[in-house]
Amino acid sequence: MISTPNHRPIIGRFAPSPTGHLHLGSLTTAVASFCQIKSLGGIWLLRIEDVDFERCKAQYTTSILQDLENLGLHWNGDVTFQSQRMAIYDEFMDRIKPLTYACQCSRKQLTEYFRQHPKNTDTPLVANDILMQMVNTESLNTPLIYPRICLHRHHDRHQANSKIRLCLPDVFGAFYDGIQGVIWDNPAKSLGDVVIKRQNGMMNYIFACSIDDGLQNISHVMRGLDIMPMTVAQIAINHIANLPVADHFYHLPLLHNQNGQKLSKQNLAKPIKSTRPSDLLIQALTLLKQPIADDMSTGTVDEILQFAIKHWNHQPLMHKSSLGMTE
Repeated sequence: MISTPNHRPIIGRFAPSPTGHLHLGSLTTAVASFCQIKSLGGIWLLRIEDVDFERCKAQYTTSILQDLENLGLHWNGDVTFQSQRMAIYDEFMDRIKPLTYACQCSRKQLTEYFRQHPKNTDTPLVANDILMQMVNTESLNTPLIYPRICLHRHHDRHQANSKIRLCLPDVFGAFYDGIQGVIWDNPAKSLGDVVIKRQNGMMNYIFACSIDDGLQNISHVMRGLDIMPMTVAQIAINHIANLPVADHFYHLPLLHNQNGQKLSKQNLAKPIKSTRPSDLLIQALTLLKQPIADDMSTGTVDEILQFAIKHWNHQPLMHKSSLGMTE
């Protein structure tokens, strides 16, 4: 395993949520993440982000694992399942307890509050043009900033009927994105006090992902552009929890459907069929604007991936927000 100059191992990850089958959008992310980390001589981990016990299904996990195997996207080590790590997340919640509080506000109550207090309605403050574009489209459903009605409430993490919110730092921070450039953001202004645990006991993505990236010592994060607005907040969570932060971030342009919507399970994206894996890999690499060899269509998945790893180049994706449209 190769290390970075500061002796940190090169580790990437693919972290799908099993709320549906893999679709072409998630496939391009998997292929890009795999090829990039392997081109650096690193290891590629697989993490199943199944904390949403209402929507995640075992059959989708099985389907995802099978598709990745069929496509030759073989991960290193054992698969990590977030659903098996709830005790770890609770432990870290205890560590950061001074920055958290219980919240019992329902959506209905907040809607009524904002109706009665229009002058107290804070809209997210977004520092970057690309983040502003995302806020103004369906790719990021940005809520109003929570008005801290429950800030005075202390909490016990076992407390029923309460969400737990985390106070994010009210300061501008920045990270360099290898595809999108320098990104500035103030998490307190763009996200507010985020819910890290829901009333039903479910851990939220932003917290579980941050903790796991730190504990797994992830050095390179490559994922979809729709997650980028959470990145400065996730970096802040890692600092608060005294966990390492990734050295490199890459937020990939998104694939869209014919209606201009981000290709996603919520928008009924068609599942991939990995019975013809070579064709799927070539399609994903083409969308990612990677070189395609003349004889690639007759190659095995291993041959295709070895060529893609050797020639991996994210420069054609620089400063782009879309990979194009597909059915």
